[in-house]
Amino acid sequence: MADRIFAAVLLAVTIGYAVIAFTVIRAPFQYDPLGPESWPRILSIVAILCLLYILWKPDAIGFDMTRQVWFRLGAAVVLLLAYSDLYEPLGFILSTIFFATIMALMLGAPRLRAVGFGIAAGVFGWLLCVTLMDLNLPEGALYEAVVDSFQQTEEEGAS
Repeated sequence: MADRIFAAVLLAVTIGYAVIAFTVIRAPFQYDPLGPESWPRILSIVAILCLLYILWKPDAIGFDMTRQVWFRLGAAVVLLLAYSDLYEPLGFILSTIFFATIMALMLGAPRLRAVGFGIAAGVFGWLLCVTLMDLNLPEGALYEAVVDSFQQTEEEGAS
């Protein structure tokens, strides 16, 4: 029963997302066959189909969650909100390192491996997005401050 309730709530949210995807999101020009207009539309259609399947034929297994699982779910939501708030000021790499490390720790990884995973996710994720996908990711205020201080030092040394 819980899976049907979850699917129904998520279906309502997804239908709202689909309305936005099909009516509000407009690119000034289409530079890519699967550009900024297509991905939200595809995602909304696939999500609606999956949720309708869950509503039609839910799991037969019972859904019992302990207090610890509810706490972890709540903590994951708080971490996602923090990640979205820190994404611009810290930049992609640092915010992803913090998020991935904390999530790995929360899921039971040893500290050293969690830190290694966080660093790998931040650095390799940045490399993947910047080199292969040609995306512009935020560098963060900290990075910009360090670069500005180095540029000022070089300018002072040159004069």
